[in-house]
Amino acid sequence: MPENLAATETNLPVTPPGEEAAVPAPPTESSQDRYRGLIWLVAAAFFMQALDSTIVNTAVPAMAEALNVTPLGMRTALTSYVLTLAIFIPASPWLCDRFGTRRIFAAAIATFTIGSLLCGLAQTLPQLVAARVLQGLGGAALMPVGRYVLVRSIDKREFVRAMSTVATVGCSRVGSVLGPLLGGALAQYTSWRLIFLINVPVGVVGMWMNRRDMPDYRLDDVHPFDLMGFLLFAAASAMLLTAAEVASGGGGQWMRIAIYGVLAIVFGATYVWHSRRTDHPVADLNLLRVRSVWVSLAGNLFTRLGVSGMFLLLVLFLQVGCGWSPLMAGLMMVPQALGSITAKWGINRLLQRFGYRRLLFTNTLIVGALLGSFALLGKGSPMWVIALMVYVYGGFMGMQYTAMNTLIYNDLDVKFASQASSMASTAQYLSMSFGIALASLLMEALLQGHAHDDYIPAFRWTVLLLAIVTATASWVFSCLKNESPMRSGRAAE
Repeated sequence: MPENLAATETNLPVTPPGEEAAVPAPPTESSQDRYRGLIWLVAAAFFMQALDSTIVNTAVPAMAEALNVTPLGMRTALTSYVLTLAIFIPASPWLCDRFGTRRIFAAAIATFTIGSLLCGLAQTLPQLVAARVLQGLGGAALMPVGRYVLVRSIDKREFVRAMSTVATVGCSRVGSVLGPLLGGALAQYTSWRLIFLINVPVGVVGMWMNRRDMPDYRLDDVHPFDLMGFLLFAAASAMLLTAAEVASGGGGQWMRIAIYGVLAIVFGATYVWHSRRTDHPVADLNLLRVRSVWVSLAGNLFTRLGVSGMFLLLVLFLQVGCGWSPLMAGLMMVPQALGSITAKWGINRLLQRFGYRRLLFTNTLIVGALLGSFALLGKGSPMWVIALMVYVYGGFMGMQYTAMNTLIYNDLDVKFASQASSMASTAQYLSMSFGIALASLLMEALLQGHAHDDYIPAFRWTVLLLAIVTATASWVFSCLKNESPMRSGRAAE
């Protein structure tokens, strides 16, 4: 009786006489441990993208000289890549459902790797732009498919920790730290072509890991692809960027700019009309009825419109305006990544304490003010002052990116994760392409000539204008409800 009573009080089973006690079952393996190889595969894919996007900036002057164009003329090579990402990302959910995540991810890695090889072999700017478009075709599936597979595979309670690993290795941390420094070193001591060729061995390893670790999610009954919606969206995006390119070329070509702008509006409006009359649109605008979704997308657009071209401008300011070497200019980009690393360790606690509305509203205003503070820099500014400013700016930008990218998933059911991931990635890269174009356009318009000293006042006025654009995003985030605490934090930058 005492034994039975003790067993009852401690909720332990009673072993009958003559029988051996059952061996306790081993603890269930966590989803993060079970899919450790997958996490590293996605991190490696993100690393290629992050390295490629950050490594190019510090080599822009060297690439421009080799290809016989102006430094600001290199913007086409930058915007064509991110615009291609934005255009083709919406197709990735359907491709995964139709052909399976393993096959699509393998094709994405292979296409990105081949595009990188062709970038390294390019002899003219048009050749480089064409190769960057091919890179974008591959890269368009890497991030959304990687996020989607992790959402499907990792338990909700472990998702933030898994994405932290991916972000640390792949996106904003290791890739962003190594990218600018490596780009400057390669441009100064070897050749800018190695900046692209370095992706080739990473891609080969990624193909091997994909075959071993990537789960193959697909649907047996796949709905038809929304080809018409895809073409309308692509046309609207291309027309907008073409209008920006024509505007930055000068010459008062207002009629051409107006034509491209009107075409963009027509294609965009037609897509909205079309999406409401099809069962499976390429981008489901019904998700915009969720407040946190449309605020996340709109806030991303205005924030990145202001900040996406910042580090291209800073590189031009340091290398062309102040005469710094590519390596030293690249070194000044490293504090930004270190600041982002520092800030992201505490972002979860800040979101839990203040919620999305208060944090994003306040942080966006701070980011705008910090961006405007770069107008105080001059040719004689001490290196440590620039490094400190970049570090602080990177810290607040790290919080901004993480909060914006997790907000879209906050109030959505997991069944909408694939579509939300696609829309978030599309908005991110579309706004980045327009942000780079806007920054280049403003600086081109403000340049009084192409002498080295002309870049300094043009840089100052440009960052002030971009700071105003960034600050407007705070109004968007103020539209969130007061009670917007972090629930799942589904994706980091």
